[in-house]
Amino acid sequence: MIVRNLVELAGTERDVRGEGWRSRRLLRRDDGVKFSLHLTEIDAGTELDLEYANHFEANYCIAGNGEVIEVASGKAHQLDPGTMYTLDQHDRHILRVTSPMTLLCVFWPALVGNESHDAKGGYPSVESDD
Repeated sequence: MIVRNLVELAGTERDVRGEGWRSRRLLRRDDGVKFSLHLTEIDAGTELDLEYANHFEANYCIAGNGEVIEVASGKAHQLDPGTMYTLDQHDRHILRVTSPMTLLCVFWPALVGNESHDAKGGYPSVESDD
């Protein structure tokens, strides 16, 4: 059994930051559960252009407001607490945050845990363990 608390992750290699965001990796590849689980906090006013070509991602909004835009269609979806979205087609998307947002994020295959977004807004490929 794995039990962790956010407080114990602060300042460790599981506490990853980028411009306008902080992600604490509760579960990652070396935990051996085939997916990773992150609590991600995003600052108000942040806009992220993202595309996870090598991973599937699901996000559940716990707090804050914003929108996610499907780049291919231009369709915008409002994000509020209780809203989930998943990138089931490796969709390129823009995340716009209007008030500080907290997302619970799941990635498959699991991230190593110290990744930050590359130039295309994604993470490098990893071998999946199926």
